[in-house]
This record gives sequence, C-alpha cells and structure tokens, in this order.
Amino acid sequence: MNAITEALKLGTQEHGVLRFITAGSVDDGKSTLIGRLLFESKGIFADQLAAISKAKNKRTAGDTIDFSLLTDGLEAEREQGITIDVAYRYFATPVRKFIVADTPGHEQYTRNMVTGASTADVAIVLVDITRVAFEKGEEGLKATLLAQTKRHSAIAGKLGIPAILFAVNKMDLVDFDQEKFIATEKAVRELAVTVGVQEALVLPISALTGDNVVTASPKTPWYTGQPLLPILENIPSRADRAEAAHKVGFRFPVQLVARHDGHKADDFRGYMGRVEGGSVKVGDTVVVHPSGQNAVVSRIVFLNEDLPEALLGQCVTLVLDRDVDVSRGDQIVSSVDTVSHTPVRALTADICWLDNEPLNPARKYWIKQTTRQTQAKIKSVNQVLDIHTLLHGESTKTVQMNDIAQIELVLAQPIVADLYTECRATGSFILIDSATNQTVAAGMIVAKQ
Repeated sequence: MNAITEALKLGTQEHGVLRFITAGSVDDGKSTLIGRLLFESKGIFADQLAAISKAKNKRTAGDTIDFSLLTDGLEAEREQGITIDVAYRYFATPVRKFIVADTPGHEQYTRNMVTGASTADVAIVLVDITRVAFEKGEEGLKATLLAQTKRHSAIAGKLGIPAILFAVNKMDLVDFDQEKFIATEKAVRELAVTVGVQEALVLPISALTGDNVVTASPKTPWYTGQPLLPILENIPSRADRAEAAHKVGFRFPVQLVARHDGHKADDFRGYMGRVEGGSVKVGDTVVVHPSGQNAVVSRIVFLNEDLPEALLGQCVTLVLDRDVDVSRGDQIVSSVDTVSHTPVRALTADICWLDNEPLNPARKYWIKQTTRQTQAKIKSVNQVLDIHTLLHGESTKTVQMNDIAQIELVLAQPIVADLYTECRATGSFILIDSATNQTVAAGMIVAKQ
C-alpha cells in the first residue's frame, strides 16, 4: 500500500505545510486550478475578485470569473494567456496550510518549472483531455499524451518528487466521458511507471466549473476516489517522509566561519550552516572535509542559546574542541556514518539543460554544490532522453535547452557528495557558465567515482 492511499485512509492525522506545484502543457488549466483552490478556500479578497472580474484580458464569458488572472500577474502573461514566471501563492484550510507554485507550461520556460519543482512535496500534473489524441483499436480506446506532459512528468520523477497527482482537466468539455478518462488514466499510469514516479493518483476534474476540486462531482458517479483538495489535505509532505528520505548521516556544509573577540584569549570561533542530513549532539566526533581532520563538537549555538542537539533543517553554529582548518565550502560530517563521505572528483549525474546555448564540452563550467564551488569539465554525455518516446537516445555531444541528459563530470577539487536518492541537498548541484555567469543546468547525482 503506498503512502498516499494509507494517508487518505487515516484522514485525520496532522500534517505540516504542503508545498506543491502545478505542471503540464501550456493552457492545460494550471493557473485556473490554483485560482479555483484559492477561491474555494476563501483565500481571495473582495477587491481582488472585483479587479479580475473587470480585467480587460479575461478569457471567460459574461460574469464568469477567470481564475487564472489571480496568479498570472505579469502584463505579458495576461496578454498572451500563458504563465511565464513562477508565481507562489499561500492559502489555508481548517486542516492544513499550503504553498503553491504556478509554473509555466510553455516549453521555452521549462527552466522555471524546474525551479518551482525543486522544493515541492507534491506535483499536480494537469492533463487537458481535449488535447489528448484518442485512437480506436482492438483493445478499445487508446490515448496519446502531449510531449510537454511527458517532459514535466519526467522532470518531476528525476527531481524525486515523491507523489504526483495527475488531474485530467476540462472533463466538462467532453461531457465527463468515462471511456476517454479510463483511456487517459491508462496512458498516464504507463507514463508514471516509465519516468519512475513513486506514487501516482489520477482523478477527473474541471478547474473552471469546480467539479472534483473541493467536493465530489455528481457528474462523475463512476469516479470513486476523493476530490483534489481532501487529497492535498492528507497527503504526506517531504518533512513527513524525512526519516525515510534521508539515508545519510550528519551533513553540515559550512556557510560562514564566525569569529568574535579574536584578539582575546577566550575568543569565539564557530562554523555556521544548515543541517542537511542526520543530526548531531554535543560530544559527537565529526570529520571535516576535505582536510579529513577529526574533532569533537563542544557547543551547538542557536541564536544566543546553547542546544544539546541539532536536527535536520536547523540552522546553527557548531563549535569544535580544537582548532582545525575549516572555511566556507567545507563540509562537517559524522565520523560513524555508514554511507561513504570520502570526497570525490568524478560524478555521473542526470541534468536538465536550462541555457539557450547547447552544452559544449569544450567550455569551462563551475559546479555549485551546497556551499562549495569548483571548476568542472564535462567528460562525456552518456545519453539524452527522447521526450516523445521516453527512451534514451544515442550518445551525443550536444544537449539542447530543456533536454534531460546523463553526463559525466570531472572536478578540479574534491567535494563531499551523496546520491540524490540518499540526500537531496548534498546530491544536487547547478552548473554555471564561467564566461557568462549564467546558470546552465540543474543536476542530480546518480553515481560518484
């Protein structure tokens, strides 16, 4: 039984804030769905409703509210009827608080979708059923999904978003046709398996009319699952899954070395950062990389208080029992971790290429992983994902914007890295073009040498 089904059965358990994104192809109804959720949860002020009701670019007839205008704040977005930038909104129900990112559906803005997805607990992938291609065959109706639906699902799978809700939208435009929904559901579930999504739910909705968004729709009596909002209220967040998601021990990338009263005999020297894996207690023996020196944690300082222990996600200052060579970019780890933390110079990683210019192995790139930055050379491109067939193409030296590829990197200096599946913070990175200072790729480590 997966975590979604189990959580929905429990129903009453308390969860923390849920961060989710809406993804899918352009004009699939992502912004409209968020607007509907904000409206139904009373998260819209009266003056906001009045303003969008009179908006010159609204795309609904008569007095019907165009909910997409609530998140499409840029004038260019309203004129073109598309989302360009990532828009974050906040709303709450009596059960839970939510942070939702409305990400662009257009292929040109896939990089913005990656940004929004990188911190999400759940992804809602919208599937516009009016744009699904149906074909009659011997085994019944067969559905073919849009390429952008496949791309966003693949990115969500690569980023390790633990659960994806596939919302088959605009069911009102096909008269809530059960046969078309079943064919679409089958295609979606095959896609989820192919791109490695851990848990997937498929539900029929109409964001515009509100069917199956907050309450069950009488127009889909054949759908026995819950509407969208109750699912979101009970689905586990990453924090709920943290214990299982982090398989590594203590990880502490140093952001800043704090010195106070350095001229005095009892001067203070601490190392500031965020606990990205495991936990640490006063008295624990740690290893400082890349020097490999051992030390014992003598104090854990949070603001003006001393703590006995620092947990995952806490920002603290560590004080060690001896003077060791530590600077920004170094990493303090547990000395008894069963997962190897030996610094490495070579990595294999899945990347999403974000730059207009294609990948060029001859160029110099910087890799930024946690607080450490060093030069990186792209040794080889192992494979590129064909987004239409979801198969890996022939080895090539060229990776274009929005491509998903697997590459091998050689680093100028060693870094402490983990696999992305073991720890997201120390298993991810960005690549920066050294000539333009543009971020050109987001990467997830799949192997280290």
